[in-house]
Amino acid sequence: MNVLNIEHIYKTYGDKHIFEDASFGIQEQDKIGIVGINGTGKSTLLRMAVGEETADEGQIVRKNGLKIAYLPQTPSFGACSTIRSYIQDGEVSEWEVESQLRQLGMEDMDASLDQLSGGQRRKVALAKVLSAESDMLILDEPTNHLDQAMIDWLESVLRAYRGTILMVTHDRYFLDKVTNRILEISHGKVYSYEANYSGFLELKAEREEMELASERKRQSLLRMEMEWAKRGCRARSTKQKARLERLEALKKGKAPAQDQTVILDSVHTRMGRKTIELQHVSKSYNGRRIIDDFNYIFLKDQKVGIIGPNGCGKSTLLKIAGGLLPPDSGNVELGETIRIGYFAQEEQQMDDSQRVIDYVKDIADYVMTSEGRISASQMLERFLFTPDMQYAPIGKLSGGEKRRLYLLGVLCQEINVLLLDEPGNNLDIPTLTILEDYLNNFAGIVAVVSHDRYFLDNVADRLFAFEGNGRIRQYEGGYTDYLAARQYQESLAQDNGSESVKKTVKTAAKEWKQSRPVKLKFTYKEEREYETIDEDISRLEERIEELEKEMEIHATEPGKLMALTREKEETEAALETKMERWVYLNELAEKIEKQKNLTSGIE
Repeated sequence: MNVLNIEHIYKTYGDKHIFEDASFGIQEQDKIGIVGINGTGKSTLLRMAVGEETADEGQIVRKNGLKIAYLPQTPSFGACSTIRSYIQDGEVSEWEVESQLRQLGMEDMDASLDQLSGGQRRKVALAKVLSAESDMLILDEPTNHLDQAMIDWLESVLRAYRGTILMVTHDRYFLDKVTNRILEISHGKVYSYEANYSGFLELKAEREEMELASERKRQSLLRMEMEWAKRGCRARSTKQKARLERLEALKKGKAPAQDQTVILDSVHTRMGRKTIELQHVSKSYNGRRIIDDFNYIFLKDQKVGIIGPNGCGKSTLLKIAGGLLPPDSGNVELGETIRIGYFAQEEQQMDDSQRVIDYVKDIADYVMTSEGRISASQMLERFLFTPDMQYAPIGKLSGGEKRRLYLLGVLCQEINVLLLDEPGNNLDIPTLTILEDYLNNFAGIVAVVSHDRYFLDNVADRLFAFEGNGRIRQYEGGYTDYLAARQYQESLAQDNGSESVKKTVKTAAKEWKQSRPVKLKFTYKEEREYETIDEDISRLEERIEELEKEMEIHATEPGKLMALTREKEETEAALETKMERWVYLNELAEKIEKQKNLTSGIE
C-alpha cells in the first residue's frame, strides 16, 4: 500500500531547476536510500516529503494519519537548554530516548545543549527521532559523526524497524545493509531501483546503456530521414507527410543527460627524504591519556587510515602529525619539503556573504595541474560550480556544495601531504568515488580519519586503530582486512583462555605490527574448490531457474508447490554460501598472486 506519492513535481531555485516533472511512490516497509550529486535536491526532497517545503507545481499525497519522524541535516533545538528539556518537549517516551542516548554513548541528561559538540547534538536529535511513535522515518545523513560501533547499532535498529524509511546517506556499506530500494536524483528526474546500493550500480549501468542505445538508434534514424529529405521529397502523400513529421520528432529528441563529475587534478610538490616522524608522542585531555608513547615514521606515498570510537583521539593524532597541535610529550619532526593540506571535519572560516570565486582567489588566482596552469574560475568549473554559482554568495550553497568548495580550497595549494578528517561528511557518493581514485594516485602521504568502511577499503593500505588507554595498534590493509585480523586474534585468544595461547597471540600481534610478511597459499582443499566453484555456482543458478519454471507449472498443486518452494529456498541458501566462498577464494588468489609478484620483484 502506498504511504506517500510524489506526483509530477517541479521545483526551481533561481535559475536552477531541481525537479522537472518528477514522480514516484513509496510503499509500506520500503527502506529507501536517496543518491545523487550534491545540489541535485536530495535534502529538498526530504523536506517536501515531510511538508516543510512545497513544490512549485505538482502534489505530494500522504496516507491519512501517516506519522513521520524527521531528522534534518542540521537539527533545531528551539528554546530548549538541556538534553532533558529537549527530550520532554514533544510526544516521546523520555525513558526510551534516554536508553537510545546511552546506546549512543551519552549519559548526562542534564548537560547543556550549548556545550555539546555538533556530533553530540546530532546524536540527541537522532535518539529522539528513533524513539518517536512513527510509521515513517525520514533521515538526512543519519550516520554523520557516528563511530563504527554506533553505525553498526543504527544499522540493526533500522533493519528491525517495521515502518517505512526514506533517507539520504553517503555511507555505501550502510546503504547495502539497510535499504531495499534506491532513488537516484539526476537532472531533475527521479529514477527508482528495486535494489540495495550494489544492485543499484548494476541497474544504473543497464539503464544508461539502454538510453545510449536508444540515442544511437535515434541518431541513425535522423541521418537516414535527413538524407531522404535532402533528396527533395514533395510531401504530397500521407506517407511522405508522416515521414516529415517523424523527422521533426527525431530532431526534437534529446540525448540522455550525462552526469557531470568533479575533476580532481593538481600538481604535487616534490617530497625529500625526510617525511613526518612521531617520536614517543603522548597526549592527555582532562587527565585522560588518549595517546600513549606513540612512534611512527610516515613512508612516502603511504595511505594511512585512522579508526576508533568517537572521542578516542583520532582527530588529535591527525593534528599532531600535521604540526597543528603540540603533544604533551615527545617530538614531531617534519621534513623541510613537507607541504601539508588539512581537510577538517567542518568547513572553517567560510563567510556566507563572500562570493564563491573570491573564496578560491583568496587561496590562489591560478592553480597548477597536470595539464598546466588554470584559473580559479576554471578550477571551480571542474568542481561543478557553474559561472552563475561562482558569483553567488557562499551562503546560497547546499551543505554538500560547501564541503566540495572547502575540498577545492585544500587541493588548490601545492601539497605533498593530505590530512583528511571525516572527508565523507556531506560529500556525495560520486565525488567520494572520484576522491578515492585521486588519493590512490596522489604522489604523497595521505592520512585519513574516517568511519566510512567503503572509503577505507578503497584507499588505505594501513590502519591505526585506537584500542583504549592511549594504545594505538597497526593493521595492514583496509577496513575489511582489519575486521578479519581482529576476528582471528579474538578466536585465538578465546581458545581455552590458556596463558600459552594468549602469549602466542601477543607475540604474533607484535610481529604483525612490524609488518612482517606472511606467506599466503591455498590449502589442497581450497585449491580444488577454487578450480570448480564457478561451475558449482552456475549449476545452482540453473537449478533455481528450473525450480521457478516448475513452480509456475505446479502453481495449483499445494503439496508439490510447497516442496518446490522448500527446495528453492535451500538452493538459494547454498548459492549464497557459494558466492561468499567465491569472494573469499578470489581475494585470496589475488593476494597470493600479488605476493608472488612482489617476491619475484625483490629477488
